[in-house]
Amino acid sequence: MIKIAAVFIFLSGMLLFVFNSAEWHAEEVSLPRYCDDPEHHVQLVGEILNNENKIGTENRRPYIIAAKLIYIIPRQEAEPLESYLTRLLQRIYASC
Repeated sequence: MIKIAAVFIFLSGMLLFVFNSAEWHAEEVSLPRYCDDPEHHVQLVGEILNNENKIGTENRRPYIIAAKLIYIIPRQEAEPLESYLTRLLQRIYASC
């Protein structure tokens, strides 16, 4: 029973370490990349979330930028788009 408890404690500690490291990386490394022009990046996210067209032959870089930002700061359930974009812009400014 002691071995099972030790394994449980070890795995719990590892999971906490991984999640805390991912959060630190998002706040300290990933978000500051967008400090050069936060309004433009948030505008791209808004355009892509409003656009129902497929990528097609267009440049894929805006889609990659928007996907990264949406992954780092996800939109909450039933959150209006304008509120999400405002919250996204505030989080980017907070990391700069």
